[in-house]
Amino acid sequence: MFEEDYNLDKEITDYIDWCKEQEHPESYLIAILHKIQEKYGYLSQENMYEVAQKLRVPTSFVSGVATFYHYFRLKPRGYFHISICLGTACFVKGADLVLKAFQNELGIEIGETTSDGVFSIEGARCIGVCALAPVLMINDAVYGNVKPTQVSELLSSLRAKYNQEKKVSA
Repeated sequence: MFEEDYNLDKEITDYIDWCKEQEHPESYLIAILHKIQEKYGYLSQENMYEVAQKLRVPTSFVSGVATFYHYFRLKPRGYFHISICLGTACFVKGADLVLKAFQNELGIEIGETTSDGVFSIEGARCIGVCALAPVLMINDAVYGNVKPTQVSELLSSLRAKYNQEKKVSA
């Protein structure tokens, strides 16, 4: 792959170039990966390869860092990212049953995205509103006192919103 074939955003490649001028450029790898994830939503294999090439480090080193830290995502998130709190207060109040309802309705597991790219599910350690347990977030909106019986209706509402937003943008 030639330098001009890189697909990373210019701002990111400029940052990588700046990092390469520093004493230990590989020590900036996590910051570089954060910038890529912030821009693209996840770390693609192609982007990790490009970082390795630009930093002149093994691809396995970049991949190892990306897979070691839980914060990094290696797959794109859904249009609606559902994060279910599995902390103690939420778990005691039935978060595991809410999670199972989402998994059954969507046919995916934690860390997966539906084949149409609309929904993804992730577990969270704590969202910080324990008094509303069980709690989940969908994108940036917090939902409290969620019951498994509400999941189907919630997903239908989100799907309708998605379809409406896609119609408007078309």
